Amino acid sequence: QVQLVESGGGLVQAGGSLRLSCAASGSTFSRNAIGWYRQAPGKPRELVAVISSGGDTNYADSVKGRFTISRDNAKNAAYLEMNSLKPEDTAVYYCNADRRLLAVLAGTGSWGQGTQVTVSS
Repeated sequence: QVQLVESGGGLVQAGGSLRLSCAASGSTFSRNAIGWYRQAPGKPRELVAVISSGGDTNYADSVKGRFTISRDNAKNAAYLEMNSLKPEDTAVYYCNADRRLLAVLAGTGSWGQGTQVTVSS
């Protein structure tokens, strides 16, 4: 099982950028699919972006063209580059990992503790 720690959140003005990191340990990271989820107050957790072990990516429509998911297997890390941020991007962002892509898509993989992103208008 993989252990995950997110970092990089913070307060940013609308139109700004942030880069989130997800550091992994305890498993062969390169074999894991990684997903970034977010949860805003009073809303369910939603999948924002996913990257397979092979590097294939997919994004929610709400972030397509603004967010980029990537991974560095040598550093056991995944990233979420967020540009053109909007107030509606405000949420706690979590990474999720599992060797099975379907588990990440279902949100049943391992979770980190989350990092807060706040976008002011």
